Amino acid sequence: MDEPLSNLDAQLRVQMRGEIESLQKRLDVTTVYVTHDQVEAMTMGDRIAILRDGALQQVGKPDEVYDRPANLFVAGFIGSPPMNLAEAKVEAQDGGLVARLGEAAIPVPDDVVREHQLESWRDRPVIVGIRPEDLHGADGRAMEDGRFTATIDRVEALGASLLVHFPVDAPSAKTAGVAAATGGALEHVPLIGHAGAWFCAAFEPRSGVRIGDRVDVAVDARRLHFFDPENEISTRA
Repeated sequence: MDEPLSNLDAQLRVQMRGEIESLQKRLDVTTVYVTHDQVEAMTMGDRIAILRDGALQQVGKPDEVYDRPANLFVAGFIGSPPMNLAEAKVEAQDGGLVARLGEAAIPVPDDVVREHQLESWRDRPVIVGIRPEDLHGADGRAMEDGRFTATIDRVEALGASLLVHFPVDAPSAKTAGVAAATGGALEHVPLIGHAGAWFCAAFEPRSGVRIGDRVDVAVDARRLHFFDPENEISTRA
């Protein structure tokens, strides 16, 4: 099947996804489904394969690809809103390692250090990735969570969550993988008057944050991703 739903409106597309999935299971036949829509791939596929310029980047179950992206292209392509990506430096602090994003130092749990082999990246630059759902309002969060202060620039109310957008004083991840994954989308171009990376976080819908607010943002450091800035491959062991 090659992009069978691309010309349908949003409501009918959702309905037809269910119809096709039901039909495929009744027929019990392997089906190759081609799409540029990551939502279709994630919701319909038992296994998904991500291609870039005809080359296979990663193949696996949807949750595996989402939670363990093999490289920056996959990280930037899978997920809506996309993963936040910025340049960081791995440093030693208080007997452990932190990921330094500008002025913010995010403590990295020991199991994440081992999984991503971060001891070998000490005092070296890496690209750190944080999904929007792993950034929260800091109120009521455990103090051991990494946190930093941000000024809200844009708020999108989605009902179930608030997507808040803000600049971070760390260099943005300017790599071929990110550019290819996003198609050079405007949201990845620094806005006038802003320097550094552009982040998105998913806040509680009743948090009441507004444009211009200075808020504390908590980071779920157990969900951090790290990538080699040279070859754009995950540092995960």
